[in-house]
Amino acid sequence: MLDTYVALILFLFPLAYSLGPGNLFFMANGARFGVWATVPANLGYHLATFGVTLLVGVGVIHGAMRFPALFLILKGAGAAYVAWLGWRIARAGVVERVPVARVAGFWDGFLLLLLNPKGYLIMLLMFSQFAQANVWVVSDVFTLNNMLAFVIWTVLGDRLARRFRQPESVVWLNTVLGGMLIAVAVWMLWA
Repeated sequence: MLDTYVALILFLFPLAYSLGPGNLFFMANGARFGVWATVPANLGYHLATFGVTLLVGVGVIHGAMRFPALFLILKGAGAAYVAWLGWRIARAGVVERVPVARVAGFWDGFLLLLLNPKGYLIMLLMFSQFAQANVWVVSDVFTLNNMLAFVIWTVLGDRLARRFRQPESVVWLNTVLGGMLIAVAVWMLWA
């Protein structure tokens, strides 16, 4: 059974640590507000991750996937939400000059997972490969691995922001990270 979980971690590694909506979202927020400010959104995202992963593991989402229109609606809503987040980050400007800028909260993270079709696809693929494993353990491993990946991307964003301290650099960094998130949203629509 141990080899199953080692294989699971190896399977999840490129999926969790590659660029995607969640990683870019947390990287951008880490750059904008620092690592500690992203904790509520990270908790929201991963509480949703654990719950949805359990549902996928027991087949609830699999049954709903029989209706392709449902997936298309989720895909469109997810892409729109990620694009909106990217637009908000790209237009944020410098913290001192934009009093309306706010850090992402628990519900932002929660909704990001719920509207992330890439997450559902990874979960379905994961359980198609590891169906014999314990659903609770797989859900734990998946959630904790994702959380670690997001913390790493958040720290990277925070470090980038420290490197770019000038107001012009902050605006440039926000524009680039927001633009990357919008590009991911467009990719989500075509994938």
